[in-house]
Amino acid sequence: MADMTETTPGWLAPDELETARARLPILYVEAVPVRVDDTGEVTEIGLLLRIGPDGTVSRTLVSGRVLHHERVRDALLRHLEKDLGPVALPRIPASLQPFTVAEYFPTQGVTSFHDPRQHAVSLAYVVPVAGDCRPRQDALDLVWFSPQEAASDLVLQEMPGGQGVLLKRALAHLGCLN
Repeated sequence: MADMTETTPGWLAPDELETARARLPILYVEAVPVRVDDTGEVTEIGLLLRIGPDGTVSRTLVSGRVLHHERVRDALLRHLEKDLGPVALPRIPASLQPFTVAEYFPTQGVTSFHDPRQHAVSLAYVVPVAGDCRPRQDALDLVWFSPQEAASDLVLQEMPGGQGVLLKRALAHLGCLN
């Protein structure tokens, strides 16, 4: 009897992805890139600058889907390299316990997180990076903020879909909020 289980990893075609998004939650990873000093204290928070589909400029975190047959660790590394460049030198945590889980809904108001395309469940991590970050793909720039600057209303308001809430949770997890 032949094994009928398909285990080949890969991308869904655009129409397949749209159909899947309409029917089931999609798993994502999100990363808050940070710089730390020799004592492990967070000194800077990195936020990407992007232009959205509607032409608005916003600040975002590193994020993306976990592919079929892909480990969470590998998805984090792939998206960090995709968004920050190949020499960012991220240090993925030894434990893959996220600092929070964010549930994005296409309907506003269900949670603090909104994605008009889909219902998504996102595992969120703080990831120290030690190398040279050069944004790629659709990111225009990566800007480093002090934890206090990152927690400011001005910066948080520039983050769409609830990512400002996620950043604030990361800062609280790190002990950076007063």
